[in-house]
Amino acid sequence: MAITDELPIEVEEFLSWMVAERGRAPNTVAAYERDLRAYVEWLRDRGLTIHTVSAPALDEMVGHRRAIGAASSSVARQLAAVRMLHRRLTAENVRPDDPTADLEGVRVPAGLPKPLSEEQVTSLLAAVTGAGALDRRDRALLELLYATGARISEVVGLSMGDIDFDAGLVRLFGKGAKERIVPFGRAASDALDEWFGPRGRIELVPSQWRRRHDAEAVFLNTRGGRLSRQGAWLVVKKYGQRAGLTEPLSPHVLRHSCATHLLDRGADLRVVQEMLGHASISTTQVYTKVSQERLWEVYRHAHPRAVSR
Repeated sequence: MAITDELPIEVEEFLSWMVAERGRAPNTVAAYERDLRAYVEWLRDRGLTIHTVSAPALDEMVGHRRAIGAASSSVARQLAAVRMLHRRLTAENVRPDDPTADLEGVRVPAGLPKPLSEEQVTSLLAAVTGAGALDRRDRALLELLYATGARISEVVGLSMGDIDFDAGLVRLFGKGAKERIVPFGRAASDALDEWFGPRGRIELVPSQWRRRHDAEAVFLNTRGGRLSRQGAWLVVKKYGQRAGLTEPLSPHVLRHSCATHLLDRGADLRVVQEMLGHASISTTQVYTKVSQERLWEVYRHAHPRAVSR
């Protein structure tokens, strides 16, 4: 592997250390060199160096790579090389801090779940046909999941004080207990009103609470305890099957569908990021790609000259 003069001496020393000390294979080190060369060029274009780059700048780099269509696996591989470099620089006291220490990782999904169409969401919600307490609970659960794009753990963790019915707002606690306020619309509001009405939640309230915090839970199970994450999964799966959806349905598909439909209808990417509780805009940009694919799908079917004859 040839290490050129174009790289900072610290990067050259890191690559040599990878060979001599870590015993990495030539192909592996060559891949690190390519990723770090691209990293150094990105820094130079912005007047930065490995000594002055900050965590926000690195987050911007990840977002830039995503924005130009780089694959998640490619972004993750480069970020791994950058992390190793900066850990080494910190260990060698080349710089006092590691700007990658708190940087959010890049997930490499096996494949994004296919979002439901708006018609499929309507069919799913219409599949809750009963008027009993459990039917009202399930309808409210599904409406709130789709309305807010919340994670299933966030919804089952809701307490009654987290919902502002007059304003149509819900307080969610995401990863790292980060709090965010998310709106919900009329359909979810009506479903929640039914759930908290005289034939809803009150019918599942036990004569004595087994756990004190269950008394404030928004969603209850049949035993009067807080509905678990697994229980909510089963609710979503049940109505997906009842609605005749061919693909397995999970709460994350509803979150994915919410984000995709918002972007399809012109929602601002930053607003969707805030609503979903993503720490990085690059995570939300994944949904932009899905939305664009949906746009092309519609275009190919609708435009008379979209497909060559």
